[in-house]
Amino acid sequence: MIPYNFSLHKIDNTVDFGFSADDYSRFKFGDDLVARSFGKDLADGFIRYYLADNLITDQIVVISSPYSFIPTATFAMKNHFVCQLNRWLVENGGLAVQETKVHRTITYKEDYGELSAEERLSLIGNDSFHIDKDFLTGKTLLFLDDIRITGSHERMILKMAREYGLKNEMHMLYFAELVNKNIHPNVENFLNYHQVKSIFDLEDIIDGGNFMFNTRIVKYILNTTSSSFTIFLERRSIDFINQLYDLSLGNNYHTIEAYSKNLHLIKDYIKNNNYKLI
Repeated sequence: MIPYNFSLHKIDNTVDFGFSADDYSRFKFGDDLVARSFGKDLADGFIRYYLADNLITDQIVVISSPYSFIPTATFAMKNHFVCQLNRWLVENGGLAVQETKVHRTITYKEDYGELSAEERLSLIGNDSFHIDKDFLTGKTLLFLDDIRITGSHERMILKMAREYGLKNEMHMLYFAELVNKNIHPNVENFLNYHQVKSIFDLEDIIDGGNFMFNTRIVKYILNTTSSSFTIFLERRSIDFINQLYDLSLGNNYHTIEAYSKNLHLIKDYIKNNNYKLI
């Protein structure tokens, strides 16, 4: 089982990534307008460099990066990838794609993008991935992720495939891939935080009209110092705060001590606002 790998951008230096670092940062913190651009570009690249000469006639299943309750940024990119790919497939006699999910069991506070290759493998190695094997029978699988740095996530996907005995044709698709092994894996965090230096840098993304929650922004907000967090909270709508709280509970962030203080502040804020309404 050797998957076909495709990455749209190859990172071989830290000066020219082939895409905007600011855009990538905004994408990682929920800017759906950038997710649309990235998803369409990835679909067009995959069509141009693979599908145009290797039309897949089997049913295709697109699978975003694993998540528990809150989707990752890749999920937003996947939505637009699917729409763009469907247009081409249908026009060329193919089937519209199906989708499914890889479930993961563990959530953690550590900032994955800052870790070395060994630390990444150690951290993610404690996780377990699960998928609906029966749904996948006889279908071609496209696993999507935004960036490939050390391949730890890919190894976990392939481990899952072996454990489930999957015999499917598999493709690993990435918006970008680090190909220069002399560059430290923490270049990922250089990209992640290129335009987000504080919680207040999120406001432009959230108020831009194209915002989608994801795991990164929720964890970042919950991990902010209480003084900044309180100011940030006062500037948000009650709908935003309720959604933030519900997503946090759904991902079991209330069990992580580092997030507990800010979650209590959110809970009190919601309770007080409900009392005012009454």
